[in-house]
Amino acid sequence: MTVIDALQWRYSVKKFSERKVSSEQLQQLLDATRLSASAFGLQPYKIIVVNTDSIREQLVDYSCDQDKVLYSSHLIVMAIETVIDDHLIDQYIAKHSATTGQSLLELKGLEEHIKSVFRDKSEQQKQEWAHHQSFIALGNLLTAAAIMQIDSCPMTGFDASGFDKVLKLHQKGLTSSWVCPIGYRHREDQRANSPKVRFSHQEMVLEI
Repeated sequence: MTVIDALQWRYSVKKFSERKVSSEQLQQLLDATRLSASAFGLQPYKIIVVNTDSIREQLVDYSCDQDKVLYSSHLIVMAIETVIDDHLIDQYIAKHSATTGQSLLELKGLEEHIKSVFRDKSEQQKQEWAHHQSFIALGNLLTAAAIMQIDSCPMTGFDASGFDKVLKLHQKGLTSSWVCPIGYRHREDQRANSPKVRFSHQEMVLEI
């Protein structure tokens, strides 16, 4: 299956079957999400896999009663850092040094550049930036899942404050950004046979 075939195949599932995604496949999807690009490589988020049924059941109340949050193979929640500051950048620089073998002194210019970018941003602007980075990761997750023929349903129509409360995210310095149940489409999901509605190449692509 080509990437285009996979993207033609995927849709936002409305009803999942009871079939489970294997632990090996789940790990691949999480790795695809983790390996996503982000500005400066900072990855200002955490990937949360919600396994506990009782917790998932509570989350339905904050998901516009969309029970696929509960009745799917796995529920993935992306949560961004609530504080984007020098400490987050210092952690990244330390990881960069440990991974590449470059000294902290050699990375000083990069460190100062990144810190200067955020210095004049408001807290709201920093949060918006972090959400933007998380959505790049969501795109990777959806594409990787489609290639593996695993179904998904990205969700932004949920009560983030409710998710934060149930998952105790504020205690971890996080707030929820998006939600994505994954699994396999139910044979009764009528959306599976609906034509994909997308604008054509000619309508979407501007060559200048």
